[in-house]
Amino acid sequence: MAKKKNKREESEIEAQNAENQRVESEVELVNGYSLEKRKKKKKREKEKNNLKPKEIPTVSIALPGSIIDNAQSFELATRLAGQIARAATIFRIDEVVVFDNKSTSVNDSSITTTDNSDENESGAAFLIRILRYLETPQYLRKSLFAKHNSLRFVGLLPPLDAPHHLRKHEWAPYREGVTLNEQAPNSAGTLVDVGLSKNVLIDQVLEPGTRVTVAMGTNRNLDADLPRQVVSSSKPREESGMYWGYKVRYASNISSVFEDCPYKGGYDHLIGTSEHGLFVKSSELTLPSFRHLLIAFGGLAGLEESIEEDSKLKGNNACEVFDSYLNTCPHQGSRTIRTEEAIFISLQYFQEPINLAMQKFEHQS
Repeated sequence: MAKKKNKREESEIEAQNAENQRVESEVELVNGYSLEKRKKKKKREKEKNNLKPKEIPTVSIALPGSIIDNAQSFELATRLAGQIARAATIFRIDEVVVFDNKSTSVNDSSITTTDNSDENESGAAFLIRILRYLETPQYLRKSLFAKHNSLRFVGLLPPLDAPHHLRKHEWAPYREGVTLNEQAPNSAGTLVDVGLSKNVLIDQVLEPGTRVTVAMGTNRNLDADLPRQVVSSSKPREESGMYWGYKVRYASNISSVFEDCPYKGGYDHLIGTSEHGLFVKSSELTLPSFRHLLIAFGGLAGLEESIEEDSKLKGNNACEVFDSYLNTCPHQGSRTIRTEEAIFISLQYFQEPINLAMQKFEHQS
């Protein structure tokens, strides 16, 4: 009897296993996909996502060029500009916008580093020139900047020491370079000075004197004339999270800061800083997930003056212009906080809220 019972139990177990397999097969075929097909689809989607450049949120700061006009000497003005460049680099700022307080928007093409006139340079033009000069790797400066009166004290400034300011002996996946006038032997490409012992060849023909970001690859043999590739300056950050310096932009007034945003879709969160703003503890401040954040700083009379002098914004309250209007340094002991001081104080204040907002963006994307 025991043997018959065992056989009956075995056949019941086999029948149950067969039923379980049938149910699993039906589950696998839900929505017309087998488990194997689903795995393949996930793999394809993952590969597709890996091909797309990783979108990383950007942080911009805006400040008035008039702060330079208040410096008591040319040397102090240079040191002030150096402090702003250091702050932008330390806190990984992507864009620095220098604005004037003009009533209407104007396309002022003279606010560029190509204008080599030493006469009557405005505070905004001076600040832009110094900021761009300091952001440029040392080995490229002679090629990209002509001698100028505004640059005569830059040697006194501490270096930014940013990741793209590489030494001659350092190897990195990317290097900043400048295209040269000399032709590459036996090649249609362009020679580029990337600050190494030998110039490298790129696979494009570009105008001499053009600043480029070069993907160096893994082959460290500079004698092998293998062409390197020119990539976007945003590539090092997208690929490996490396901070690769800041861009500098001029705006004729505060409304132009917003309207002429170089990023697709514009800034999606605007923050104004002022002693008249709302105080929230940094640990309690929550920023929304953003793609492009802008933090604006005022001059001697604050952002309120910049808004009042702008014909497009005249009559608006600062709280209406910005999504957040904050006081980042309450209970100040001095009557005034200088703009270069406010930048350091505020960027430290915003550091943790910005990091949390970026983490939210990564989870959502």
